Amino acid sequence: MGRSRPVFVGIGVFLFSVLISQVGLAGVVIDQVMKDREGNASTVVLYVSGERLRTDDVNRGLSTVMDFKGDRMLMIDHRSKNYVDVKFSEWEKEVAERLKKDLPGVQPKARRIVVRRAGETATINGFRTEKVEVFADGELIEENWVTREADLPEVERVMERMSKGFSKEFRSGMAEAREIHEKLKPYGFPVLVKDYSITYGLKGLDVLEVKKMEKRELKEDVFSPPQGYEQIILQPSKR
Repeated sequence: MGRSRPVFVGIGVFLFSVLISQVGLAGVVIDQVMKDREGNASTVVLYVSGERLRTDDVNRGLSTVMDFKGDRMLMIDHRSKNYVDVKFSEWEKEVAERLKKDLPGVQPKARRIVVRRAGETATINGFRTEKVEVFADGELIEENWVTREADLPEVERVMERMSKGFSKEFRSGMAEAREIHEKLKPYGFPVLVKDYSITYGLKGLDVLEVKKMEKRELKEDVFSPPQGYEQIILQPSKR
């Protein structure tokens, strides 16, 4: 939630998937629409199963897969039909070191987070929701429309695993986002989120909206590189 959105995502083991690509896996598929500060919309589809998460950026033709149990990460470019397959722990460590180098000594200021009901309800994309607001040091930073009609323990497990999987450098930067996530959980699952912290005024132009959620059996190849795509081998970075 909040600043750490979007959320990145899941990977399958390629050789293993060749053997069991027809086996159904219990999972969840979530269709979302995201709007940036300029109002540009993009479609994002999440696939969650076990400790794996895949995110499809439909507009840009990009997929990201994270396999926390297998310590693997796939970055797939469908337009050029190639992919990168790396250890998630190594990728995360390199990005953390890069952030540390680019932003030396910068630590996010801890703020007092308060979450409270606004007393408003609405039906959004078929879900009955209520409005819950998030304040940081008294300033409104998020508006969440949450529903209790979605029981998605699979998503909760992956989000929890994701927050624990990051290095110390990442976790410190995500501390506020994790706190917001934990305090919102008792109210339900967010169907519509307006983030005021990175927009001008209270127009809520940075928006995340869930269009559809469904439990579905997912084939193993959802978390694997598509057949016929070329693997790009990254050269180790010089430190």
